[in-house]
Amino acid sequence: MKHFVTAVLAAVLLTSCTSKPEADQVVFGKTWTGNDQSPWAEAFAIVGDSIVAVGTRSEIEDWIGPQTQITETGTASLIVPGFIDCHTHFMDGGFALSSVQLRDARTKEEFINRIKEFAATQPKGAWITNGDWDHENWGGELPSRDWIDSVTRDNPVWINRLDGHMHLANSATLKLANVDDRVKPIDGGTIVRDKRGRITGVFKDNARRLIYPAVPAASPEQEDRALQAAMLYVAERGVTSAHNMSGYMEVFERARKNNALITRIYAGMPLRDWRELNEKMKQQGRGDKWLRIGNLKAFVDGSLGSHTAAFYKPFEDTPADSGFFVIAEAELYKRIKSADSAGLHVMTHAIGDRAIHTLLDIYERVAKENGVRDRRFRMEHAQHVLPADFVRFTELKVIPSMQPYHAIDDGRWADKVIGSERSKTTYAFRSFVDAGAMLAFGSDWFVAPPTPLEGIYAAVTRQTIDGKNPDGWVPEQKISVEEALKSYTIRAAYASFEENIKGSIEPGKLADFVILQRDITTIDPVEIRDVQVLKTVAGGKTVYSTE
Repeated sequence: MKHFVTAVLAAVLLTSCTSKPEADQVVFGKTWTGNDQSPWAEAFAIVGDSIVAVGTRSEIEDWIGPQTQITETGTASLIVPGFIDCHTHFMDGGFALSSVQLRDARTKEEFINRIKEFAATQPKGAWITNGDWDHENWGGELPSRDWIDSVTRDNPVWINRLDGHMHLANSATLKLANVDDRVKPIDGGTIVRDKRGRITGVFKDNARRLIYPAVPAASPEQEDRALQAAMLYVAERGVTSAHNMSGYMEVFERARKNNALITRIYAGMPLRDWRELNEKMKQQGRGDKWLRIGNLKAFVDGSLGSHTAAFYKPFEDTPADSGFFVIAEAELYKRIKSADSAGLHVMTHAIGDRAIHTLLDIYERVAKENGVRDRRFRMEHAQHVLPADFVRFTELKVIPSMQPYHAIDDGRWADKVIGSERSKTTYAFRSFVDAGAMLAFGSDWFVAPPTPLEGIYAAVTRQTIDGKNPDGWVPEQKISVEEALKSYTIRAAYASFEENIKGSIEPGKLADFVILQRDITTIDPVEIRDVQVLKTVAGGKTVYSTE
């Protein structure tokens, strides 16, 4: 990457020595650069796909030539670096765009009717997947196959809760998977049954492995369409880079080969496949500025909404339950140590305080045993933290990769599950910033909207989506707009070892930027989520515009 930056600057210097420098593009407008040394600018110049100069209007006017394309933004607008979404299930998000939409189904009846209406549009035998339902919308009762069997007789159903840790299967799916009431329990998962011991159709975490073999894989054509839909969708929301949480490597590689990527992707594999990824990197390297590989995704526990996150103390609403690990601690340590010893980038999901503390212990042990290097261990979600553990993230240089929208979503009901005392260090953005941790932000799309402006709104206001916390849920954990912007830009770039080529508007970096309708650093924070993205530019090329 350093060679790339050096080459760009060398070309510019050569041009300036032989003739007046001329930019391909010049952009004028109030700019938040993300560069601590000079956070604000009036304009910048672009040559090819990279920024060559940033400064005042008069300074950048010198770069204008006969062929220069000039962009002049409005006085109310704000230009920011392209948003980087540090945590997506990118292809799943793309597939979900064309499936049944259940996220905002508010009642049992609405849930059933939406599935009924969608099933009526599908050919016989076609699978109904995704969905993103949320049982908390109708009071917390889990759905059952009995709700939907009569309206999905011709279609297998395998739809997920919005957190991705719990699925509902109808009877047709259970039959195809050869799963009946005699099936035995699964370690690290739950098969939900009724009082008679009959399977309801809900499977949590590892228990879902009973069904997955029956679910047909998408065709390459379906995958390519889902990827294109996903990229266009996030471009409309200002996202120029996305970190994919494992899987679909061949789809991204196919798109890169065909020059079809408009979103920069950081891709990887599940931790268990570290040897395969290591071999791929030996043969191909880490990729380029459009597709970078090298990350490995692991899990410690499940989710709060599914009651599968691992805590030291029981849940308030289910006192006999405190969640569980989805993998044995010894096995997780073994895999992380092996992957880290190969120089791979480990990113591990941990949500409950016991899962977080245990993962920090493993990271600390592995770092000591494998020796000093720039490893940038990441903890995905890091939601419910023991007060003494915040400083450990900084000491161990572990990146908390968090999703602020979850705070205003889960904040509607989290107190009911873990109590108000544990909630004080839940989605604790301020505690992480004050501890000096390298806080990076993402969405967890499909689980939450891939909309950085909503994420910034969430981190700054903490107003829950039900409107019941106008001053913010756990308001002491709010952060500023600029702190949130850093977590979606330069810190997010650091989280994929790419801070030298993107994440800020600086000479030598890629021309990835977003033009916002309003200046989100000066308006009332509650208005941030309503601000429109006017233009998204990746590598100097417009990938979305309202014009």
